Amino acid sequence: MTTPQKPPGSERVDTDESLQTERAKTDEVLLERATAIQNKADQVVELARELADHVLATARQQADVTLQQAAGPPVVAALLSATRASQDKAVTTERAAADDKVEAERAEYEQAVKLLLAPDREETDERLLAERTRSDHAVASRDDFLAIVSHDVRGILSAMAMSAELLLRMPAEGTTGERTHLEAQRIRRLTGRMNRLIGDLLDVVSMESGKLSLVATQQDATHLLNETMESFQLMSAARKIVMTSEVAPGELLASFDHDRILQVLTNLVGNAMKFTQTGGSIALHLAPIPGGIQFTVRDSGCGIAADQLDVIFERFSQVAQADRRGLGLGLYIARCIIQAHGGKIWVESAPGHGSAFHFTLPAG
Repeated sequence: MTTPQKPPGSERVDTDESLQTERAKTDEVLLERATAIQNKADQVVELARELADHVLATARQQADVTLQQAAGPPVVAALLSATRASQDKAVTTERAAADDKVEAERAEYEQAVKLLLAPDREETDERLLAERTRSDHAVASRDDFLAIVSHDVRGILSAMAMSAELLLRMPAEGTTGERTHLEAQRIRRLTGRMNRLIGDLLDVVSMESGKLSLVATQQDATHLLNETMESFQLMSAARKIVMTSEVAPGELLASFDHDRILQVLTNLVGNAMKFTQTGGSIALHLAPIPGGIQFTVRDSGCGIAADQLDVIFERFSQVAQADRRGLGLGLYIARCIIQAHGGKIWVESAPGHGSAFHFTLPAG
């Protein structure tokens, strides 16, 4: 199974999460460094205090010995003891005050570091927002332009297709008539391909903008395989490709948009047709799985290299390949449609051993 793909439009979420993660790491590193410095400072202070206490204790012991040897009156010893207790209390108070001051300075330092980072981070956020706004505007303009051009081009293609149909209805008399019919059929095929390409481009725009239209209802998925088989019956016969389907018994219910899933199957079988040699085979399979159903389109074609398995579902992935027959928009659109349904799509393949495309749909 290939690496799971994320739905289109999730890049910004990933960027925001990555930015927040990096900032959190920066804060954590700064805090760790500051804590390490503070711990070392605390150790130095603690050592200095221990040395001071040791020196003081030694001096007091010597003073006590001297006092005992002098055999001074008890009142002097009592007075000395009281004085020492007062001094110890004063030292403890001073140390506590010093510790409070150090803690306050450290808190001020941490706050100053945050305030120092805040302007740069705010500026970064503002620039990122501005860049995204410009990007959104550019994409919206592109989408509007594409929609207008696609509408006009489709109108022209429709007129061309009608002219081709009229030519096909004319009697094919003589060599000229036969040639006219041949060219009219060619025009019809080319206009059909152009219409499909325009439809794919508009689908990509919808998917990239998060506006893919789905009307999912609970249905029996077995009908999809029957429709797909009927659609490719003539093509498979002409190519002498054996096409079969296998469906598990009983109803296989799932929630899906009929036309969109049929589009996925059409794209997958269409690719299989392109890369399967004459006399090869294509097998469709549908079976239940825990929580849903699974489709498989398996072919005996040329197969896919291992380094391409993770990229063939990306848009325009065929641009970097010498073979321009497929793996362009169709698989990308299929992935987007399946992910919009909450399912998964992947491929198993090896050069010279054909390919098996699988996708799942949730039960409801």
